[in-house]
Formats: sequence, structure tokens, C-alpha cells
Amino acid sequence: MKTTLLVPLLATVLALTAIPAPADRDAVQFGTDIDVTAANPVKDAVCFFCSVRVDGKVNGDIVVFFGSVHLAGEAHHDVVNFFGNITAEDNSSIHGDMVSFFGSVRLGENVTVGKDLVAFFVSLQAPPSVTIGGDRVVVPGWIISLPPLILILVILVIVFELRSRRRRQLLSGYPFPPHP
Repeated sequence: MKTTLLVPLLATVLALTAIPAPADRDAVQFGTDIDVTAANPVKDAVCFFCSVRVDGKVNGDIVVFFGSVHLAGEAHHDVVNFFGNITAEDNSSIHGDMVSFFGSVRLGENVTVGKDLVAFFVSLQAPPSVTIGGDRVVVPGWIISLPPLILILVILVIVFELRSRRRRQLLSGYPFPPHP
């Protein structure tokens, strides 16, 4: 009986004495947009089903799922976006990597990406004045639609040939020309 009470008591003591993790001005939202201004910088900005608008400085990473990133300032680490758009205004900078999957990327004049620019299945608009410190990997969106298109064409050809063969077999049993 004493051991059955000891386990919940120990769990309660550990839960009450747990030290909370320091967030240090992180912004994490689900469904509510994050606005970063020059007067209100954040460390990391993480957003699910919403957008991040930066008119100031983000000292950490920007991560967005199913939303957009609008950068008119600085991101001191990485900018990552899944299923959304990234827009970097003129003279803005990303000190780390910029990664985008399934969306669009529009970079303004004199935008700086400190490390790699990776864009999978997106449309990329970047003027020649954009500076990229690392590798530039861009896979356009039409590439993802090419394999299903080829598969559909193969299926259509097979169906057409099977129907044509069946029609020829059916007509081969009739004397030509068929009598009405």
C-alpha cells in the first residue's frame, strides 16, 4: 500500500519542482499572425497556420508551416517555410539558410542570404543583385507534376490500345462489309 502512494507522491514532487525552460522572447503561435517590429524583437518565431511579418529583427530562426514570411528587416539565423510564401523586401538580410518547400519565393533588390538558399517545388523570383553566401538549390514546381503527367499518358495509351484491339477482334467475326 505504501509503494502505491509513493509513486504518485514522487511524480507530484518532481512536477512541482520542475524548472521552466527560458523562452527568451520566443514567439510561437498557432493560427495567429506574428508581427515583429524594431521596438519588439524576438529570438525565434514559429508559426503554424499563420504568417510572420518582420519589420525589425529576429535574433533566431523563423519557421512557418502553412503560412507566409514577409521580411523587411533582419533574420539572424534560418528562415524555413513549408507550404507558403517567402517575401524579402529590398535590403533585407537572412544571416543563415533560407529553405522553402511548396510555395513561392520573392526576393527584392540587394537581399542577402548568408548561407544556402534551398527552394523545392517553388517559383523563385530573385534579381541579380541578390547575394547568396552558400549554395543555391532550386527545384521548380513543374517537376513534381511531370511524373503524374507521364503516368496518366501511359494509362491513356494502354486504354486506347486495349479498346482498339477489342474492336478489331469484334469486327473480325463479321464478313466485310457487314450486312445490315
